Amino acid sequence: MGTSLFFALNAPKDNRLLAALPEEDYQALLPLLEPVVLPLGMALYEAGGVQGYVYFPTSGIVSLLYVLENGSSAEIAVTGCEGLVGIALFMGGETTPSRAVVQSAGHGYRIKAAALKTKFEAGGALQYLLLRFTQALITQMTQTAVCNRHHAVDQQLCRWLLLSLDRLPANDLVMTQELIANMLGVRREGVTEAAGKLQAAGLIEYSRGKITVLDRPQLEARVCECYAVVKQEYDRLLPATVLESA
Repeated sequence: MGTSLFFALNAPKDNRLLAALPEEDYQALLPLLEPVVLPLGMALYEAGGVQGYVYFPTSGIVSLLYVLENGSSAEIAVTGCEGLVGIALFMGGETTPSRAVVQSAGHGYRIKAAALKTKFEAGGALQYLLLRFTQALITQMTQTAVCNRHHAVDQQLCRWLLLSLDRLPANDLVMTQELIANMLGVRREGVTEAAGKLQAAGLIEYSRGKITVLDRPQLEARVCECYAVVKQEYDRLLPATVLESA
């Protein structure tokens, strides 16, 4: 795919953080943005590894995972077209113990770490938006930890489905039960049972690694308070043009 066609199909402003920038700031950033394809399973960075770029997804979902020494993992947050991947680069940490992996294939733009740090340190609208997104992301991480400790697996699955749907254009997700178990940090049998409950209640349809949400209102009624806490914080901290109501 040529660069011009990529820009036509996946405009930088399909990322809502970039879309929220004043036009002058956006135009100054535009020449520094490089289009990228985000295939399923791609690792944008590894735990403790050098992060050379910050990514602004325009579609798809990126999972932030914490991986233990024995290889098991748990998802601590998800990011899509509402935000970015790589907050450690402009927050001064340079690296992070988490891993960023594409959970749902899509597209996006990336910018070199040094270039974004220069723009961030200059202050203004870009710094303001990135800091507010970071606060919203920290809220999601904190609430995920609480949810995984205190709520049932079917409630965790509801939260995960809703957060994913908020970042996708359709009601379908391609994800095996094994991958969902890795995301939630639970046994596969627990996901099988939880998905079975939701399917029996008519909330989802699950077949051959594809989940279709059939009744979102009932899914929202069944989920624990953790989803609402996260969504309200994103809505509070970010402009309406950044994260619109689902």
